[in-house]
Amino acid sequence: MRVKGGYKTRRRHKRLLKLAEGFRGRRRNCFRLAKLAVQKSLVYAYRDRRTRKRDFRSLWIVRINAGTRACGMSYGRFMQGLRKAGIELDRRVLADIALRDPGTFSGIVERVRAEA
Repeated sequence: MRVKGGYKTRRRHKRLLKLAEGFRGRRRNCFRLAKLAVQKSLVYAYRDRRTRKRDFRSLWIVRINAGTRACGMSYGRFMQGLRKAGIELDRRVLADIALRDPGTFSGIVERVRAEA
C-alpha cells in the first residue's frame, strides 16, 4: 500500500517557506531552493550574533579613542588611568558619554589625568 505525504509534507513545506519570506527570486517560493537558503540564513544568524558583540566593542573603542584624542590623551593611557582612578565605567557607557556629552567626557579625562 502506498502512503503519500499529503498533509504532513505540505505543513513542513509551508513552515519552511514561511521562514523564506522576504527572500528574492525562487528562493522564496521553490521549496528546494528555499530550504538551502533558510539553512544558510540560520548559519549566518548564529554566527553574526557573536560577531555583533565584537563589532560593537570596536565601535565603542573608536568613539572613546576619538574623545580622548580630542582631550590630548591616548586611548590606552585613558583606560589605564580609569583603572588607577577606580572609575568603573564600561566601554559602552564611556562611548555614549563621549558621543552625546563631550563636556562630561572631558571632565572624566581630566580626572583620569589628575590621578595618573
